[in-house]
Amino acid sequence: MKTPAVIFALVIVLGCTDKNNSRSRIADEMDNSLRYETLEKWYPLAVDTLYGGFLSSYTHDFKPADNQDKMIVTQARHTWTNARASRFYSGVDSYKANARHGFEFLKAVMWDEQYGGFYTRVDYQGNVKDSSKTAYGNAFGIYALAACYQATEDTAVLNLVKQAFLWLEKHSHDSVYSGYYQHLKRNGERMPRTPETSSLAETGYKDQNSSIHLLEAFTELYQVWPDPLVKERLEEMLKLIRDTIVTPKGYMTLFFTPDWTPVSFIDSTKAVIAEHHRLDHVSFGHDVETAYLLTEASHVLELKDDTVTYRIAKKMVDHALTNGWDNTTGGFYDEGYYFKGSSAITITHETKNWWAQAEGLNTLLLMADLYPDDSMAYFQKFETLWRYADKYLIDHEHGDWFEGGLDKQPEKKTALKGHIWKGNYHHYRSLENCITRLRSTRPQQQAH
Repeated sequence: MKTPAVIFALVIVLGCTDKNNSRSRIADEMDNSLRYETLEKWYPLAVDTLYGGFLSSYTHDFKPADNQDKMIVTQARHTWTNARASRFYSGVDSYKANARHGFEFLKAVMWDEQYGGFYTRVDYQGNVKDSSKTAYGNAFGIYALAACYQATEDTAVLNLVKQAFLWLEKHSHDSVYSGYYQHLKRNGERMPRTPETSSLAETGYKDQNSSIHLLEAFTELYQVWPDPLVKERLEEMLKLIRDTIVTPKGYMTLFFTPDWTPVSFIDSTKAVIAEHHRLDHVSFGHDVETAYLLTEASHVLELKDDTVTYRIAKKMVDHALTNGWDNTTGGFYDEGYYFKGSSAITITHETKNWWAQAEGLNTLLLMADLYPDDSMAYFQKFETLWRYADKYLIDHEHGDWFEGGLDKQPEKKTALKGHIWKGNYHHYRSLENCITRLRSTRPQQQAH
């Protein structure tokens, strides 16, 4: 007869074996989906050999849609994805060629030769449609070029990414209050709010979304160009997001005045709050995404014993799981709100967009390896979210991901599969990171 100690030991061994088998199985499922249901559906189909860059808009069954405007964000994201894929799937030569193709379009068409900076949008043929500039768009230009340089080691790519960073430094960076101004005119002059500015407009505000993607871009840039100023700005954005943008409850404020005063409509009526929800709500997807971006920046900066960043990142994930997680089906809801006088959050948009679920997979697996015995059961939530994505988000018939979970938005099954705000960068990054982590023989187990 086995002693209780032996039985307990067997239970532990079997439990570890089951978890390892689960990690291996999910890694294989993700790898298959990433290769054949995402990358091979988009490329070379989206490579525009006539006018350059990438086509953005596709029907649910991957036929080109009508509007083929080219936005800096989408063009940069396609370039970044191909650059990363060229290293992750190094046996596929076309990804590096696609990345170079994207770089040439960014340099020849999207970059403003007269004033510098990346235009916001051009038409299908490359004619400028929106000559304004944004910190957000230029951040993605930097993000793509840094990854492209890692893939190609082409000094022309490095030279352009340096120009883009210095252009932002000159025109967008706030030397008084720190951070970056989002909205800029073609010549780099910032666009302030005026008495005529609509209360619904983002113009003149600083915001979490451009801030987190600047953090993301500088993290990528610092790895190929460890310039002291890049390091300084990376550290600045990490601390700004962690210490100012993240609230004590563990979610991020969305918009701020230039001196980082939060923009809030909590004292207004529910009708006014609903009207202004784009400026003021809890975005669970951004919170889980940012938790990862903060830890990634800390890692790249080689910050030792950075307990503050990891504590805040965990707090953000825990808040999202506690308040914005669907305990029945799985998945993160899109929006919530803390109405005045209530300590509990109200889910105001129970839809589940694709990018939040993709970012959730990446972050939940990171948390599972950092805190394997935590009561939040991160790995269990990760498994649930992968099953959710596989059932409600990944289009196993036509390829890629639906824009929203079909459990909440069944109409998304026939909605556009791609447009200027929907490409494949979120789920590409998530699945690549998850596959790598799941297959690692020594996943990171301890928080810093």
